Amino acid sequence: MSRTEEQGEIPAGGSLAHRVPDLGGLELLLAVARLGSLGGAARELGITQPAASSRIRSMERQLGVALVDRSPRGSRLTDAGALVTDWARRIVEAAEAFDVGAQALRDRRDSRLRVAASMTIAEYLLPGWLLALRAQRPDTAVSLHAGNSTVVAERLLADEADLGFVEGLTVPTGLDSVVIAHDRLIVVTAPAHPWSRRRRSLAAEELASTPLILREKGSGTRQVLDAALGGLARPLIELSSTTAVKAAAVSGAGPAVLSELAVGEELAMRRLVRVPVEGVALARDLRAVWPTGHRPTGPARDLLSLTRG
Repeated sequence: MSRTEEQGEIPAGGSLAHRVPDLGGLELLLAVARLGSLGGAARELGITQPAASSRIRSMERQLGVALVDRSPRGSRLTDAGALVTDWARRIVEAAEAFDVGAQALRDRRDSRLRVAASMTIAEYLLPGWLLALRAQRPDTAVSLHAGNSTVVAERLLADEADLGFVEGLTVPTGLDSVVIAHDRLIVVTAPAHPWSRRRRSLAAEELASTPLILREKGSGTRQVLDAALGGLARPLIELSSTTAVKAAAVSGAGPAVLSELAVGEELAMRRLVRVPVEGVALARDLRAVWPTGHRPTGPARDLLSLTRG
């Protein structure tokens, strides 16, 4: 065993973290130099005097030199301790600058939130979540891009959004997800449509073979319906938003399949009528999504917590 190892010192070489005292120890040494008292330095830093003494001894073993002379009259730096203190001051000042810079990065991140959401979530769920977020983070500017589930995935993967919400059957490639809510698709028509007066439930086969007012390909609603029925007839009308599909159904243009979230008011006011369907499950999960391996932080993390609450 070498003389250095016998004295408890760290041999030269190896990790810098093993050879340089941590910031807590250097801050303690600076406080001792300023106050002339180990006990006073401990009180200033919110630690016990025995803990402060132990930290000084640990630094002395690590560096291989005595740093502080302790006596009943107080604590005085040794010549080596005074030199180490000068070096420590520069390190602590650099760490403070580092902390200021890191805080500036966090402030810049927290000043904005870019959200991409599929249409149903954007229209019927996100407004409430964003109001709650504004109460928590009044200084965060939020931008929302509404599109189908395919567009949401594209924006996330292109770093054009910080958090996304989708309604499809599967999670797009390259994204992680968590289920935040559940939804059900229902068949609706205007009161004057023959289906509104049916006494028997609509069979899945008849629904699949009937031209419907549908969302565009790539939408979560279209994906779920197509998968549940094993294929669809050529659309009666193809529209790019839930609101447009609903308006067309209310006008009497034909039957539509929409989220239960989207038609509550229309059903209550009898502007639309729900048509029971048998032999098909139209439930779906609503998910928050983000790029794989990049868990949401800052405002995106807070919004995600609100949706799950």
